[in-house]
Amino acid sequence: MNLIDLDHNATTAPSPGVIDAVVDAMRRGWGNPSSIHQVGMAARHAVELARESLASLVGCTPREIVFTSGGTESCSHAMRGSIDAWQAQRAQSAMRDAAMQGERAVQGERAVRPLVVTTRLEHSAVRECAAEFESRGLCHVHWLGHADGAADLAELGALLRSRPAEIALVSLMWANNETGALLDAPAAARMCRDAGVRFHTDATQWVGKMPTDFRALGADLMTLSAHKFHGPKGVGALVVRRGVAMPAEIVGGPQERGRRGGTENVPGIVGMGAAARESAQWLADASRIESGRAVRDALESHLAQAYPECVPLRPAQRLWNTCSVGFPRLASEAMLLLLSERGICASAGAACSSGSLEPSPVIAAMGLPPEVAHGTLRLTVGRETTMDEVARAAQVIGACARRLSGAA
Repeated sequence: MNLIDLDHNATTAPSPGVIDAVVDAMRRGWGNPSSIHQVGMAARHAVELARESLASLVGCTPREIVFTSGGTESCSHAMRGSIDAWQAQRAQSAMRDAAMQGERAVQGERAVRPLVVTTRLEHSAVRECAAEFESRGLCHVHWLGHADGAADLAELGALLRSRPAEIALVSLMWANNETGALLDAPAAARMCRDAGVRFHTDATQWVGKMPTDFRALGADLMTLSAHKFHGPKGVGALVVRRGVAMPAEIVGGPQERGRRGGTENVPGIVGMGAAARESAQWLADASRIESGRAVRDALESHLAQAYPECVPLRPAQRLWNTCSVGFPRLASEAMLLLLSERGICASAGAACSSGSLEPSPVIAAMGLPPEVAHGTLRLTVGRETTMDEVARAAQVIGACARRLSGAA
């Protein structure tokens, strides 16, 4: 069976170059990067070379990169660290008051819960983290509305004007993992900066697929994950703009400039560096993005012919590789099982939510009718996906839909 992978937003296959880099690191770079002997220093050198490669890909300085276990940890660190930094700043301000009055003010300030501003369209790494922190009494969450699959920046602007001092963090994803909808992240970052509010963007689906310049973006924090751009799983990064206070999420060692304790995952980091270099080379040819978009558009065109009843979701601005399409009155889980048997890799919303009988929270938040939301598939192409593959896949998808609908 010839496998056709249409699930590149869930993960990407590690490239041969990445595999070679990881294996070499495991065989020869096994030293502890914190050790001062020769083997340890060789491992440290490999980590720092990877840090430089990643910094070059995303447009930041190497010192702004904190290696993590992946996008989920990075998002959690960005949120919890920002809440802690907000509380610390409030306490410091109170300490500047008169002695007795200031002491009482510190106690009062610590009881105040800040706002975290995000949307229900976010990946669960942000959406569920925000809800969990709110349930623990660490913050209040303001759920922004949305338009065309991305956060409503007009509402954000009004909130920033009316309540800036209450906001610990605005966290909005750059590219939606399910629909591909794009946020005007530079505009959101500029609005937050003008209001003196910290801005974080989850760029997990953006980095490696689109050119990235963290400096020009203007965000304070940005998260990414290696396995979304042909690197290994279990390694990611949080980019922290210089001067932004970020307490450690994992305490227990001085690694990553004191922001994440624990011995670094040297093979994973080296593999991420190799993936970053390869991604930079791929992105250097702008025509490749246009070619990928043409493959995605061809997939949608073939699907419309193979099953005219399907309902595509097409945000005005979306990632070049992402197609989200609903199959009315069908169950996405049943579709996925049939497609898997026929060698087609796809997903229903985020891969992290697979197995749920409920429609994706993102799809539900976009207001699709239930009969469409329950049958929505996410189909995502990659760098190597061909026109022939999407044509064949569309025929299989159409046949499976007809079978489930009783038309075949």
